[in-house]
Amino acid sequence: MDSAVEQGYETARRMLRRHDPTYYLATRRLPAPLRPATYALYGYVRAADELVDGPSRPETPHARCAALDEWEGELTTPRHPIALALHDAADRHALPLAELRTYMRSMRVDSEPPIRIDTYEQLVTYMDGSAGTVGRIMAALLGVPPDHHADLGRLGVGFQLANFIRDVREDRRLDRIYLPAEDRTRFGVTDADLTGSSPRLQALLRHEAERACALFAAAGPAIAAAPASVRPGVRLAVGLYRRMLNSPRPTGVRVWHLPGAALEATLPSPR
Repeated sequence: MDSAVEQGYETARRMLRRHDPTYYLATRRLPAPLRPATYALYGYVRAADELVDGPSRPETPHARCAALDEWEGELTTPRHPIALALHDAADRHALPLAELRTYMRSMRVDSEPPIRIDTYEQLVTYMDGSAGTVGRIMAALLGVPPDHHADLGRLGVGFQLANFIRDVREDRRLDRIYLPAEDRTRFGVTDADLTGSSPRLQALLRHEAERACALFAAAGPAIAAAPASVRPGVRLAVGLYRRMLNSPRPTGVRVWHLPGAALEATLPSPR
């Protein structure tokens, strides 16, 4: 393997272990030949996220968009080690990297706050770009039958929604409110409530968590159709996200709580 490609894989692996240990743990349950491609994909999307949110991000929205344009150019002409590793992975596993064009459009939305979402349908459209795309690429990597790729994309959407629930306070400080205005109005949640732990906020977060868990459950047929060797890793990822939703938040809010049997229903049954 070319030294730059090897460097790209290793850099991406370290990024995943540092920034998302939950996903890293799930990745370690995948067959060894599939792990480097997972690292490379994560490294590419994480690098884009750092241009938007990272401590060394460009100072202005215009500069951030320009940096994203340059990073997207790596999809056509790779030079950076992570992009070289991603292209190597795409060649080895026939990955649909064109999906990442849609991902980059969502990153440009994030680069120019304030962000406000009016309806759940609008939120799903955004999340399909920022996470559904990655889920569909992962479906190809994991050997999921093509007619189930969209289902695994929806699992990615569920993971993204869980992250928005977890990060509601931090996102508010960044002038980003991803939870739909129609839902906030329904539960009487104000902008100020998003940094607290009011009963109104708890009710809203439980409502959104129910949607996330429904998306997890809807991916059951896709996971069941995947090769047996990859199912444990995907099930572990679902279980870890479900556990995150069932854990107390830093605000002291437990956003999701169901009896054990109902929680287990969000996971596809083993085969």
